[in-house]
Amino acid sequence: MKKYVEVKIDSLRVSLTNQQRIVVLKQTNDDRFLPIWIGPYEAEAITIALQEIEVSRPQTHDLVKKILDDLGVSIIRVEVSSLQDDIFYGTLILNHEDQEIKVDCRPSDAIAVAVRAHVPIMVSEDVMKEASIVPEEIAAESEEDAPEGESTAGGRTAPDEERLSIFEDYLTKKGDDVDQAGKNIEKDEDDGEDDLDASTN
Repeated sequence: MKKYVEVKIDSLRVSLTNQQRIVVLKQTNDDRFLPIWIGPYEAEAITIALQEIEVSRPQTHDLVKKILDDLGVSIIRVEVSSLQDDIFYGTLILNHEDQEIKVDCRPSDAIAVAVRAHVPIMVSEDVMKEASIVPEEIAAESEEDAPEGESTAGGRTAPDEERLSIFEDYLTKKGDDVDQAGKNIEKDEDDGEDDLDASTN
């Protein structure tokens, strides 16, 4: 049986190199972060829910939640359940008349529904071990690469702004790798949607 850890949305970021959107999930009881590359439409949908922005008409994820509510189906939690061939997979865990129902979906859609339903976001421990990052480890790597006589965060626990700066540098580097190899990018065909740059911090 898979082990899961609970995460929260730490921030929504934009790669400076390729304008790809990234949702950063942080483990609630540890300093591990999981970046997932998402499309601009999903990033906008998550941001609108987090910031409680009023929209004139319900969005797609609002519609999904309303349909489930009207059918008497409860959303229990959402999961980032696996990582295969560098693609993340998500699951909606629902309950209807005491029967658990699992619905396969993209993690970005699962997260957009979760923030509307105010339910836990869970990530498989296997996924965290494979794809999560720790700011102190990034800082240590940066210090090893720094010219002699210069220093970085050096593995210590950094203040929020410094931590996020280190993290953003990592994402920028990863963005270049992702563009070349397609690593950890969700396939998205909604490129025509308007862009919305936002952070939950």
